[in-house]
Amino acid sequence: MVMKPLPILPAATLLVLSATSLMGEDWPVWRGPTRDGISVEKSWKISGEPKTLWEAEVGLGFSTFVVAQGRVLTTGHAENKDTVWCLDAVTGKEVWKHEYPADLGDKYYEGGTSNTPTIDGDKVYHLSRWGDLFCFEAASGKIVWQKNVQQETEANIPDWGFAGAPLVQDHLLILNVGKAGLAVEKATGKIVWKSDTDAAGYSTPFPYTRGGKKLVIVSSGDSYTGVQVEDGTPVWNYRWNTRYGVNASDPILSDDKLFISTGYNKGCTLLKLTDSQPEKVWESKVLKNQFNSSVLIGGYLYGIDGDQNSRCSLKCVKLEDGKVAWEEKSVGFGSLVAADGRLVILTEKGELVIAKASSEGFEEITRAQVLNGRCWSSPVLANGRLYVRNAPGKVICLEAK
Repeated sequence: MVMKPLPILPAATLLVLSATSLMGEDWPVWRGPTRDGISVEKSWKISGEPKTLWEAEVGLGFSTFVVAQGRVLTTGHAENKDTVWCLDAVTGKEVWKHEYPADLGDKYYEGGTSNTPTIDGDKVYHLSRWGDLFCFEAASGKIVWQKNVQQETEANIPDWGFAGAPLVQDHLLILNVGKAGLAVEKATGKIVWKSDTDAAGYSTPFPYTRGGKKLVIVSSGDSYTGVQVEDGTPVWNYRWNTRYGVNASDPILSDDKLFISTGYNKGCTLLKLTDSQPEKVWESKVLKNQFNSSVLIGGYLYGIDGDQNSRCSLKCVKLEDGKVAWEEKSVGFGSLVAADGRLVILTEKGELVIAKASSEGFEEITRAQVLNGRCWSSPVLANGRLYVRNAPGKVICLEAK
């Protein structure tokens, strides 16, 4: 059989296809482009001892990563300064960094940075634990504007500082600052609307649309609130009082159902969103996410049940009724994301576990020790590379092609 030569595509077409592929596999915001912890990566594989492509040291912290346009960003703390790091995603070499004075904030733990930056086109936004808000040029790290929103609004600082990533919504930047959020112009940092000064929760603002209106869900120390993006008007408020005010894991939305989970023996609930106050479908202690959120695949939640100082396990829970499908105790405390029907789990002790996302039972594909030290930051899979880090600030990029 004679093979016909493939048509030669114009260079411009190749560039468009390449850019489209790259954009589709980037991870520019907290929890990924779909904000659910699930990557669109298909052709990826990790087995045995994964190959380390590069390593870096970024300082003490619990920020995870955002990846876009060949750059990966995270944060860390050292010598009384926080640093926003921009590294080359392929080589790990420093592209730029920005340091600013910051307290360690080691209340009951090591301290360091908590917040993950946000990439929006040619800009990067970052909110520190103490309210420092920056807009950088993504390519150079040049500061476009900066301010301290806590000082400007006099919002109370939560016990462990502000922790949610900035959320871009059209021309606005939504922040979990205050009782029910804060919005600034993303081009200038000018405050557009603000809420009461009561302490915020620790989750990232979560966007959704209902009745043609853009809304965002913001946590505080005792509730979750749905507010209108354009003016901050509260549409609903659901009381969710948690020990120490730690409402940290992000809500998960499935059609009109909203799943909320919290640690400290609080538990979880499934709500039905309406045009006004949400209606409770069920409530249980079956899945308690302390600060790392679950993922929802095929009607089942996969997540870590329990606090880091307790006996934890990986659980699979049916969203519809909260029934446990299975439990795996060998994982313990940790974090996870998912891609192509598989779970990518990083345990607190630095084990990388790949498992099938199946409600039939826990099926481990591979397990390897990739880090030492405390590992609370969720892994990120983007463009055939897996990024992981520990609290002291060691970053490892693993091959996942």
